[in-house]
Amino acid sequence: MKDIHSREDITLLLRNFYQKALNDPSIGSFFTEIAQIDLEAHLPHITDFWEQQLFYTGAYKKNVLQIHQNIHSQKVIQTIHFERWLSLFNTTVDELFKGEKADLAKTRALSIATVIRVKINTPSLR
Repeated sequence: MKDIHSREDITLLLRNFYQKALNDPSIGSFFTEIAQIDLEAHLPHITDFWEQQLFYTGAYKKNVLQIHQNIHSQKVIQTIHFERWLSLFNTTVDELFKGEKADLAKTRALSIATVIRVKINTPSLR
């Protein structure tokens, strides 16, 4: 199994993750009903975000915290939702990749989820 080496690898990871997340009974509604994401329109932006996280490209310019605060104001994001997101993300990484960048993706996901959770005042992750 190879590591994450390129933007194309990140796109593959995100397509697989979103396939799970959009259909997940616990968190799917955040994407489909609240954010109402169009995956094809959203994918380049979220790929920019993860490319910045893993390869320090600096291409992502949106405010991730504000986006999640807006969602939280419409439907409360609870600890269980963060845990489910992390579980699906980590599982997807592990299904597709292995290596330093794959590990970094999982570490960054936990860090990002933790910061967002703290900022929107959701009880701590287990």
